[in-house]
Amino acid sequence: MKRGFFITFEGPEGAGKSTQARRLYEHLQVAGYPVILTREPGGTRIGELIRRILIDLRHTEMAPTTEILLFSAARAQLVSELIRPYLTTGGIVVCDRYADSTFAYQGYGLGRDIDELRAITNIATGGLKPDLTFYLRIDVEVGLQRKRVGRERVEGSSGHPPEWNRLDARDLAYHRRVAEGFNELVRQEPERWCVLDAEQSVDDLAEQIWQLVMSRLAQDTPIAAQ
Repeated sequence: MKRGFFITFEGPEGAGKSTQARRLYEHLQVAGYPVILTREPGGTRIGELIRRILIDLRHTEMAPTTEILLFSAARAQLVSELIRPYLTTGGIVVCDRYADSTFAYQGYGLGRDIDELRAITNIATGGLKPDLTFYLRIDVEVGLQRKRVGRERVEGSSGHPPEWNRLDARDLAYHRRVAEGFNELVRQEPERWCVLDAEQSVDDLAEQIWQLVMSRLAQDTPIAAQ
């Protein structure tokens, strides 16, 4: 069986995960690698429907357990329908967020039991973990301001403003707990994580990511450009 390579992007709001995930995907495509780009929650028809429920600002009454199970349901569908089948073909999967976000946002952010979340996540993913995770580190206040400014800049234009969702709207203390949660996850598995400064230029960050991915692909997997 061919072995694929699974890359995820994590970080606080406004860190530029979606931009960098897309930049990496495009670089890999141009270089001739078999690659797909997806996101969490979402990435499948069912997952995108669940995403609408999760991010809707009107759903303020959503219980933490409901939130956890909805994220996990979307993840289970994504892994089953898209990620695992593509990895089995020997391809590269680039994903904007994955299970680490549940540990950071619902675990450290909402104070839910991490071991319980790991058990739920293991059921949803069948134990599938990324080969490489980029953590784009940014001060939470700077990141949230970036996201607000981004919306203001394109609202009323023909562009699509960045989402300002139900989780974004939580208080600053919550977002700080999430950031510290990510830091703790990095400390627990340093061999999987690559921590980068998200406050540098988009181009410089993209180049760093590209060089690191090329190095890891050369070392860890038989995947080659076509």
